[in-house]
Amino acid sequence: MNVLKTSFEGLLIIEPDIFGDSRGYFFESYIKRKYQDAGVSMDFVQDNQSQSQKNVIRGLHFQKPPHAQTKLIRVLSGTILDVVVDLRKDQPTFKKSFSLELSAENKIQLLIPKGFAHGFSVLSEEAEIFYKCDDYYYPELEGGILYDDIELAIDWKVSSSESIVSAKDKGLPGLLKSDLSFF
Repeated sequence: MNVLKTSFEGLLIIEPDIFGDSRGYFFESYIKRKYQDAGVSMDFVQDNQSQSQKNVIRGLHFQKPPHAQTKLIRVLSGTILDVVVDLRKDQPTFKKSFSLELSAENKIQLLIPKGFAHGFSVLSEEAEIFYKCDDYYYPELEGGILYDDIELAIDWKVSSSESIVSAKDKGLPGLLKSDLSFF
């Protein structure tokens, strides 16, 4: 396993060791001991999986403290553009975004620490996303930021005329109108 640091504190790109031959491939998608050896320790308590069609944009979502979540994202089928926004006021990357293509083919994983908003767009015909969380989901602590906020200027790699976004996500506040006092 190769752990790559980004310019965002705690945001890590994980490249698993893949063992392939004429039959296919095998890789260990998560081994707690290896993450601990890399200086990353958390206790995952919930696994989530979603499927979406091409041009779907989901996000930007987060959960507020005391139940903010660290997430380990990977793609089981298809390709997505995974996007995060740093909401931690004490970081030099506050209000900045980071994006990375994750796919079933590249098998790259993204470890997103607490204090980030998260979303993704589907670049393939469909995609299945799997992620581990280190805290449970509490609907009353859910928050979000408008995916197409002009302040963030995120390129989702999906044209606005073809994007498929839920009414809930379209109704989220922009970054400047969001209460981020809890991070």
